[in-house]
Amino acid sequence: METYEIFDGLLTNLKVGDKVATIRTRHDEITKALNKNFRAKDGCIEYRLMIGSFGRHTAIKAISDLDMIFILPSSLRDAYSDDNGPRRMLERVRDTLTARYPNTDIRVDQCVVRVQFATNAFKFEVQPAFENTDGTFDYPDTKAQGWKTTKPRAEIKATKDCNDRTSTNMRHLARMTRAWKNANGVNIGGLVIDTLVHSFFDQTSDYDTANTASFDLMSRDFFAFLMDEPDQDYYLALGSRQRVHVKAKFQAKAKRAHKRCVDAIDDAGKTAAVKKWREIFGVSVPLTTADSVLAASASYAETHTEEFIEGRYLVDITESVTIDCEVTQDGWRPLWLRAMRRIGIPLAAGKHLKFQVTNCTATQPYTFKWKVLNRGPEAERRHMIRGQIIDSTQPGIRTETSSFRGEHIVECYVIQDGTVVARDRIDVPIITNNEM
Repeated sequence: METYEIFDGLLTNLKVGDKVATIRTRHDEITKALNKNFRAKDGCIEYRLMIGSFGRHTAIKAISDLDMIFILPSSLRDAYSDDNGPRRMLERVRDTLTARYPNTDIRVDQCVVRVQFATNAFKFEVQPAFENTDGTFDYPDTKAQGWKTTKPRAEIKATKDCNDRTSTNMRHLARMTRAWKNANGVNIGGLVIDTLVHSFFDQTSDYDTANTASFDLMSRDFFAFLMDEPDQDYYLALGSRQRVHVKAKFQAKAKRAHKRCVDAIDDAGKTAAVKKWREIFGVSVPLTTADSVLAASASYAETHTEEFIEGRYLVDITESVTIDCEVTQDGWRPLWLRAMRRIGIPLAAGKHLKFQVTNCTATQPYTFKWKVLNRGPEAERRHMIRGQIIDSTQPGIRTETSSFRGEHIVECYVIQDGTVVARDRIDVPIITNNEM
């Protein structure tokens, strides 16, 4: 498969597509309900602005969180200017939407009203705000007990300007970065992604007119840019220059992605290249024609049983999870697999393995799912590829044994409201005892 075919297919598969109609319908319904309460207008869909990745047109098909501003009547400013005004405003919005959607989970957060729809797994974050004469907005903050200013129009304009200058490549790269985030469990916010992509194009003009035949090189250079970024707590958002918080470090995973890009470029034109791009950007990277035919065959299905979490759930990474593995054997003290790999201790067959969640930033309730994938000739010969999506053995734990030699992979997924919000992976290379 040629490079341009890989990236053309990836970008096509990342399009929001059919979801756009549902998003717009929900957006209209919310706006109508609020305008009826705040302006006594029936059927009015004015006085609103879509913001976030959907508003900046950098969203992908896996989007689950939608951000919108509802523009309040300016005549209400004084009535909600006291310390309790922000909470009263958010509660009024909540109560209005609860009356419209009585069976939907609707609650006040610090600065928004969250509307979690049961169908489509969409969550709208509705931010009531007063519009200022300069195009900025004042929004309620219950923690600060006051109103703060946000500048989403400046962020939307900066995105469009960069996108126009780079022949639409700004938005292409922003969408590809979101695919990497979701495929590799990188807890990085959408505004940080768009800001970093914007910064990348600010420091190079090499890809301002590039087509998809050069997107392999653009990906390589972008991940090199990411992995060299200094650790910092926040970035100044594109356009608005307002602080946007960094949720978790991303440099190490960017470094791994860069190495895979280099390997994929070296393997250009081979099936191995497609596999490398899928490791970076996930299942939205199309398979080769030969692989698609093979995967559809009955003989392949009998021996290759791997499932992909994207086939079961929406994946939109907004949290972090970390797993490790306690390795034990009768008569030996337990060791942790990540520590073993750091100091070069091999993992032999015949060990008891307890994979467990060591950290999770998501708030309850949520559930864990796991995947144990065996690779290599022995796994294929013994028809033990596995790879199905399975439950925990006990809460936050999956127990296994190191049965046979090969490269094995264990992944953990955090499922919340029907969406995978965090994922982590650990490689489990097992050798036979006589190799030690």
